[in-house]
Amino acid sequence: MTPERWIDPFEPAEGPPPQTLMAFLRWCLKGSTKITLWAGLVSALAGTLEVATALMLGWVIDAALNSSGEGYFTENVILLMGVTAFFVVLRPVILGISGVMQAVVVGPSLGNLILSRLHRHSIGQSVTFFDDDFAGRIAQKQMQAARATTDLIVDMIHTVAFALASLVASIILLFTIDARSALLLAIWAVSYIWLIRFFMPRIRARSKARAATRAMVTGQVVDTITNIKTVKLFAHDAHEDRAAIDAMENYWGTAVRYGWMSASFRFWLMALGGLLPVILVGMTLYFWSLGTASAGDIAAAGAISLRLAQMTGWVSFTLMGMYANVGEVEDAMITLSPAHTLTDAENAIELTAHKGAIALEDVSFTYGGGPGGLDGVSLNVAPGEKLGLVGASGAGKSTLVALLLRLYDAEAGRIAIDGTDVRDVTQESLRRQIAMVTQETAMFNRSARDNIKYGKPDATQDEIEAAAKQAEAHDFILTLKDHKGRTGYDAHLGERGVKLSGGQRQRIAIARAILKDAPILVLDEATSALDSEVEASIQSALDSIMDRKTVIAIAHRLSTLARMDRIVVLDAGRIVEEGTHDVLLAQGGLYARYWNRQSGGFINVKDAAE
Repeated sequence: MTPERWIDPFEPAEGPPPQTLMAFLRWCLKGSTKITLWAGLVSALAGTLEVATALMLGWVIDAALNSSGEGYFTENVILLMGVTAFFVVLRPVILGISGVMQAVVVGPSLGNLILSRLHRHSIGQSVTFFDDDFAGRIAQKQMQAARATTDLIVDMIHTVAFALASLVASIILLFTIDARSALLLAIWAVSYIWLIRFFMPRIRARSKARAATRAMVTGQVVDTITNIKTVKLFAHDAHEDRAAIDAMENYWGTAVRYGWMSASFRFWLMALGGLLPVILVGMTLYFWSLGTASAGDIAAAGAISLRLAQMTGWVSFTLMGMYANVGEVEDAMITLSPAHTLTDAENAIELTAHKGAIALEDVSFTYGGGPGGLDGVSLNVAPGEKLGLVGASGAGKSTLVALLLRLYDAEAGRIAIDGTDVRDVTQESLRRQIAMVTQETAMFNRSARDNIKYGKPDATQDEIEAAAKQAEAHDFILTLKDHKGRTGYDAHLGERGVKLSGGQRQRIAIARAILKDAPILVLDEATSALDSEVEASIQSALDSIMDRKTVIAIAHRLSTLARMDRIVVLDAGRIVEEGTHDVLLAQGGLYARYWNRQSGGFINVKDAAE
């Protein structure tokens, strides 16, 4: 296995991410711990070698002072060869291995490992999770947590292990000169650690606040860009600019407060670091004056003190970044760690709908007690039956479909397919049995081929084109060309299919449903974006894909439901009428009123509500 694969960058995690910092970090890092520990040991070895350079400098100087000028090289050939091998071979090799461990083995793989786990957990959340937040903010939190955790671990390897090993080795080396010098260095180290302990929690808190406001900026900006057409249509550029500026101003304030704290920390740490050369070199000079230290000891102490003083600035800057990363991880953890609220049952089975019979038994659901939903609905749809759903906006039509797909769990009652409760089967197997075409068609910024192929990932090009032809989409797809020059089925459609008309998006969605060929088909205003001519041209295609399938069709254009086997009328979450088109018209009830008062074939919602 090559070094870059020593950590599997896409290994799944077990269970949801914990909601406490250390447990969350363990969850993120599980599977990589052994390799990161080895990387830390190599870094510590490299730090020890840095102290050895000072020791060797002292040996060389002492050897020079104790040798005659002419015989120096011949008298010290072994020492000089050893020092040369150390600097030319051993030190570069160890530092090189440490660099590979950090930059090749740990960094890239760890970042992808954490991001893949967080992303996998996030997409397993219920739709409510995404309804309650900015899409951009959730994406920002995933990237933020992965980057901050990776930087934290790499800095611990590169800086903490290296600096700690250097400090311990320096104390040991000074003991060989004089225990009192080592004691002074130990006292300095305690003061250094106390200063870190004082400032770091404050930096961590301010970093957490900064990360939260930065994510809000991302969420606000992405929300505006996502809805840019609406912004332009309502001429609200200034309004959106003000909203973004307000978010940015909050971020600026938290960033400034973080900056003041970090600047104070660095000042006091550098001041403390400046004392070190004065203390160590001064003490060694004093011991030299008493005859208990050599000139080489002075050089070694000077090299150590200067190295540690320089390291103070480097370590202080890194530690500040590490605690800032801890704050960012904690902030992201709050958003990303909630457990899934909609999960498969412990012994969930795979659903295969051989018949496609659907049953709702006294089903009730409200959106957190708000308007809309269903109230005690019982409904049976026979295998192969074509059922139309009619009702004013908010009557419960889309809620019924969402519960059937188990995007939400019914608060009361039961929904079954072929006699099996949808809560007893895996969500993925349930949704594989249902093909759906919605009014707001979902398109990925991928090729036309990939968007159609989403219905059947292993479909051949011939199958894709056949589905597109059946949905009257093939001809316009051949005319597509994107900004990179890709054409036809290779052309990318833009974010959410923005480069297509509403009718074109809907035809691709219909082609996707044709390709999926599921036993249950849901049409939620599937032809609403099509003009009458195009709708008529693909009506035969719709009839074809509805053949031998259980169909639930929602439409405000009632003419599209006239050929359904049965029509159910919903009002305020309840079934108020059901029957064929002709029977419902003859009853003269709510459906008849919709039919008589519709304009251009659509329900007049205002009249319907009267």
